[in-house]
Amino acid sequence: MTQEELEKLLQEGESEVVEFKENLDNEALETISAFANTKGGMLLIGVRDDGTVKGITLGKETLRDWANRIAQATHMNPQISMVDYKGEAIVLIRVLESPMKPVPCRGRYFKRVGKSTRRMTEEDLTRAVLDKVGMTWDEVVEPRATLDDLDPEQLRRFRSLCNQKERRPIPPNEDDRTVLEKLGLLREGELLRAAVLLFGKDPQRFYPSARVKIGRFRSPTLIVDDRLIGGTLFDQVENTMLYFRERLQTRFEFVGEPAREVIWEYPLEALREAITNAVCHRDYLDTGHIQVWWYDDRIVFFNPGGLPPPLSVEQLKGPHPSKPRNRKIAEIFYYAGLIEQWGRGIQKILDECADANLPEPEFEERMGGLWLTFRQDILTEDHLRSLGLNERQIKAVLYVKEKGSITNREYRQVNSVSNKTAYLELNDLVQRGLLVQEGTGKSLRYALSKSNAKVTER
Repeated sequence: MTQEELEKLLQEGESEVVEFKENLDNEALETISAFANTKGGMLLIGVRDDGTVKGITLGKETLRDWANRIAQATHMNPQISMVDYKGEAIVLIRVLESPMKPVPCRGRYFKRVGKSTRRMTEEDLTRAVLDKVGMTWDEVVEPRATLDDLDPEQLRRFRSLCNQKERRPIPPNEDDRTVLEKLGLLREGELLRAAVLLFGKDPQRFYPSARVKIGRFRSPTLIVDDRLIGGTLFDQVENTMLYFRERLQTRFEFVGEPAREVIWEYPLEALREAITNAVCHRDYLDTGHIQVWWYDDRIVFFNPGGLPPPLSVEQLKGPHPSKPRNRKIAEIFYYAGLIEQWGRGIQKILDECADANLPEPEFEERMGGLWLTFRQDILTEDHLRSLGLNERQIKAVLYVKEKGSITNREYRQVNSVSNKTAYLELNDLVQRGLLVQEGTGKSLRYALSKSNAKVTER
C-alpha cells in the first residue's frame, strides 16, 4: 500500500470495509470474522477510532504470533503486513469475503453493519448456511405440513394457468401428489415451504409474517384505511391489486367513437409487477410484512430483505440476470405466467410509468429492505401556480411535458419575450429543481427533472 492510499484511508475513516484498532484485541478478532462474513475489509492496527495514528511496537515474532491468534480464533489466514506511516508502524490485515460462510470467532459469529461489528442472528446464520449448501429458503422441507394442509382449489387454478400459458403443461390425469413431486415441491413425501405458501389452506399458520400490510395515509400520521392481506402468495397478489382497483382514481380518454380508454391514477401493470416481485423475492426469514404506504402523492412499497449480492440498485435499473431469492416460488410464478425469467420485471415497471408520463420510480436499499416509490405527476397547472411560477413559466413546463424539452428560442416563441427574460426564467426553473439543462452552447435544451419531489417554492 502506498503512502497516498494509506493517507486516503485514514482521512475517509471507518466504514463497512475499514476498521481502526489500537491493538489486536478480542474486538479486532471479531471484526476479522465480521469482514469475512460480509464483504471483506481491511483492519488497521495502531490507529485510533478517529483516524489518528498511534503506531504500534512490533517484536521479531509479533506478526507470526498474531497470525497464529487469528487462525486459532477464526480458522482463517488473512494477509498481514506492516506499513510505515511518518515513522510509526501500522499493521494492515486484509480480509477477503469468505466463500464458506459463516466464519466463526471463538465459536461465535459476527457481521458488519455500517461501521459496526455485530453478532449474527439466527436468521443471519440460517441465510449463511443455506448459501453454503446452495439452497434457498423456500426449498427447505416444512416438517409440520402434510398434503391435507394444501387447498385443492388453489392447485386446480394453478393447473389451469400452466396449461393456458403452455410454459409447464400438466396432464389432466395426473393427481395432485404426482404434480407436486414433478414440480419439486414434494420431496420424499414431505412438502417444501414453497408449497405451503403457494397452495396452503392457511399459510400464515406456518409463517405468520408472510402477509402484505397496506395503509392509506392522508399525512404521515393520519391513516384513513388499512388492510392486512394473507392467504397464498397468489391470493396476496390478487387481493392487493383488488384493493388498488377499488380505490385508485380513474379518468377516460376517448380514442375514437365510441371507444374510450381507462387511465388509472397509477399504471396497474406497474403496481402488479411491484407486488409480484415483492412476494417472490422477499426475505421470508425476516419477521416483518411486505408494507405499502399509500399517500396522496405517492405509493411506497417496502420489501423485507435487500438485493441479493452482488446486485446493486443502479444495476437493477439496467439489464441484469434474474437471481431469485426464493427459487421455487419464482419458478411456480413463472409457470403460471405471472413473471418472466430474464430479470425484466423492473424494466417493465419503468416502462409502464414512462408510458403513463409519471416520474421514474425510485429504488432505495436501506433499513434491511428494498424501497420502491411511485410518484404522481405533480406538474399540474394548479400545483405549478402554487409554487409561485408566473404564467409564462407554467406554459413552458407544460410545453416540456408534451414535447420532452424546450430551448431558449422556443421559450421566446411560446411566450413572446426577450432573450434575457427567457434566460432568467428558464434558469429559475432549473434552480427550483423543475428543469435540468442538457447539452451546451447552441445545443442547450431544458428537460424535466427526474425528481419532481424536490421542487421548491420561492
